[in-house]
Amino acid sequence: MKVYKFGGASVRTADGVRNLENIVRGEKGLFVIVSAMGKTTNALERMLDRFMEADRAGARKEFEEVKAYHDGIVADLFGAGFRLPEVDARYREVEGLLAEADPAAAEYELWYDRTVSYGELISTAIIAAYLNRAGIPTKWIDMRRTFLTDGRHKDANIDIEASAPLLKAETAGPEELFIGQGFIGGAPDGEPSTLGREGSDYSAAVAANILDAESMSVWKDVEGILNADPKIFPDTEYIPQLTYLDAIELAYSGAQIIHPKTVKPLQNKSIPLYVRPFGDKTKPGTVIRAAIDRPVSVPILILKRNQILVSVRPDDLSFMMEERMSGIFALLEQYRIKTNLVQSSAVNLSLCIDASRHLPQVVERLHSEGFRVKYNDNLELLTIRGYDARMLDRYVEHSDVYLSQKTRRTVRIVRPRSL
Repeated sequence: MKVYKFGGASVRTADGVRNLENIVRGEKGLFVIVSAMGKTTNALERMLDRFMEADRAGARKEFEEVKAYHDGIVADLFGAGFRLPEVDARYREVEGLLAEADPAAAEYELWYDRTVSYGELISTAIIAAYLNRAGIPTKWIDMRRTFLTDGRHKDANIDIEASAPLLKAETAGPEELFIGQGFIGGAPDGEPSTLGREGSDYSAAVAANILDAESMSVWKDVEGILNADPKIFPDTEYIPQLTYLDAIELAYSGAQIIHPKTVKPLQNKSIPLYVRPFGDKTKPGTVIRAAIDRPVSVPILILKRNQILVSVRPDDLSFMMEERMSGIFALLEQYRIKTNLVQSSAVNLSLCIDASRHLPQVVERLHSEGFRVKYNDNLELLTIRGYDARMLDRYVEHSDVYLSQKTRRTVRIVRPRSL
């Protein structure tokens, strides 16, 4: 068994779906994980925001755009006016949720999982139908019934031991290919759960672990892993090999390589991970594994946007001791806010965090517990691994840098968002 994962960019058009067919055709024993098409997750998040604001008309309008986008892909693949009953059924389910629920009583994280998860359900229904029509026997698997997770909505973890017999049973059939959704699973209470943004990589890694796959491949719109995002930084270089440890550190820093949870399930069974270009399946891409022939020799730059720098200080100027810090981190965890950088002094704690709709609630809670809070938004976090003096001069020695943190190998900079 091999596991392939296709992201939203690779299936954002009908031609992308046809290219997926070209990549998987002829493969035997293949489990495919697919994300929502294009920017569907963003669109469903906007729909949910309108719903939570009690703007049902706005939510329905957002969803109509989602439907029109997918209907266009279906028409291109199957012919004008063609309807897929399995897709239409998903449309009706979302419309029912939007019509029947009371936004005032809705918990955001729970409703995020109930609604945003439909992007993957719709995309895989379309692709499975297309592959079967193209003569590739394909079994569609509902990962909400196959991946059992904890109850942490919007950022769940998969229970691999409990999920293993379910996935093995689903893949015991005669089909050449199995297709399931990335990003989603099922919580203990039967509700759908999601695994965090870009969680489809994690889904594929868990599937590879359970199925004892010989390899996992992530198909992307680049030659392999580059030392920086070519859309942001000039003169990027291709990196043919990385260790598991390299990949974990880069993913945690915000690199759009793989989801941070992806590596552990693969490392536990020494399964190599390939990052390959979906535009040319003959190219080797980049391999991530336990040991590599030679260490990475070029600096790696990672830019993480939509950051907020929060400074917290006790009103009474008492020391910022460990018990005070643990309470602050517990509060951020309660609201699912990720902390990306920490710096402390005797009476001050500085945190670079992901932007969150819950920030006003966090600030109010901290004020009520005797803290003074200041924050700057619209920032970005730049991480440079393997920096040199030239890079320090170019990126760090500037008056507009809010905070910098340097170790022997890595420097991290919080700065205003660039264009």
